[in-house]
Amino acid sequence: MASVLSAGVIPIRRTRDGWRVLILRAYKNWDFPKGRVEAGEDPIDAAKREATEETGLSELEFSFGDVYRETLPYAGSKVARYYLAETNEESIRLPISHELGRPEHHEWRWVSLEEAEDLLPPRLSLILEWARNLLERDG
Repeated sequence: MASVLSAGVIPIRRTRDGWRVLILRAYKNWDFPKGRVEAGEDPIDAAKREATEETGLSELEFSFGDVYRETLPYAGSKVARYYLAETNEESIRLPISHELGRPEHHEWRWVSLEEAEDLLPPRLSLILEWARNLLERDG
């Protein structure tokens, strides 16, 4: 069975206390902004589109280029590809989804990498570790 590809962004923000990462909660599940890659759409473009649609973030800088890390297949055959992007925007809005008639997510938080590790599901631990390694290497 072919896998379904989602693409998302791990939004990061530099603070006095170190890096903060944006996570979103839908019901009891925390994740980064992401969504399905549409037919003919470049995954990095889908990631940018989804980040804006789900958070209102529009100023994302892909300082690490188009490098990404993918999850192992989950929920049947889904694979999520994540890119790391920096922003100075602190305020997040959870726009109304046209399909749902309500925001897709219930809550958002800027958290430390350690806090993210405690909140995110196990399938994202490799993704978070990858992001942490990129940030440590970059200083």
